[in-house]
Amino acid sequence: MTWNVRIGINPLSWMNDDLPSLGGETPLETALKEGAEIGYEGFELGNKFPKDGPGLKAKLDEFGLACVSGWYSGFLAEVPAGMSDEQAVAAEIERCQAHMSKLQYNGVRVVVYGECAGTVQGQIDTPVGKRPQFADDAQWQAYARRLDAFGQHLLETYGIKLAYHHHMGAYVESPADVDRLMALTDPAKVFLLFDTGHAYFGGAADPVELLKKHVKRVVHVHCKDVRQPVIAQARNDGWSFLDGVINGTFTVPGDGSIDYASVLKTLKGAGYEGWLVVEAEQDPAVAPSYPYAQKGYQTLRGLVDSLA
Repeated sequence: MTWNVRIGINPLSWMNDDLPSLGGETPLETALKEGAEIGYEGFELGNKFPKDGPGLKAKLDEFGLACVSGWYSGFLAEVPAGMSDEQAVAAEIERCQAHMSKLQYNGVRVVVYGECAGTVQGQIDTPVGKRPQFADDAQWQAYARRLDAFGQHLLETYGIKLAYHHHMGAYVESPADVDRLMALTDPAKVFLLFDTGHAYFGGAADPVELLKKHVKRVVHVHCKDVRQPVIAQARNDGWSFLDGVINGTFTVPGDGSIDYASVLKTLKGAGYEGWLVVEAEQDPAVAPSYPYAQKGYQTLRGLVDSLA
């Protein structure tokens, strides 16, 4: 019986939005052409894609590709002074309209929610260990309520699920953070984007164990492999997240240390149906885009086919 998953890719293999020096000169069309040629069915979004729904669909249609999803920078972890929780959620609802409408137009079912309030992930001079953290249970609970309200709005208005991306340098980074977020949020309103690379870097020595805990909440998967020695050095030397990217903390499936056979077996066993997205921030001058993207695809394709 065929396993109903699709293999997509993020344009980070060709160009990096946070560090334009990494592949910034590469035209979007190059990434789309090469990705389609390799066999990918769709792309996640990046800064070079058209900003409107019809324009985005037309561009992807040129290459026979689907829109997988798109990162949304959320700011619900910190409520500005003088603003109530309800007002903070209302502001987020207002701010998200254009992005969610674009995704909805392109048939996208999940949005990548990245918490950007207080994050240090884009600050090249700030060690990842300086990330923000909630001070107490009350802050965690209030954050969960805001996420629930926002997630409910996305479902009711756009038919899109909030796929929460645990991320280095942000409020929800470690396995304990993921556990807490999943415990406090409504499983019918807030879902999980499981990122293998961030799980490992965030402290999950075996990302599969973390995945097994929360697999029923997973609606989107980022397949990012890790170079263990580089991550060990990043931890020991207090690197920033972007310093880690430049120096090769991450790579594509099949080129690092993560057991993707176990990852995919766990997902299939839990009935996961959705996208498997190769997302590996690297310097394309060091890790050339095409062969690495191809290696990631072939690794996942072979494993998916072996599980069918």
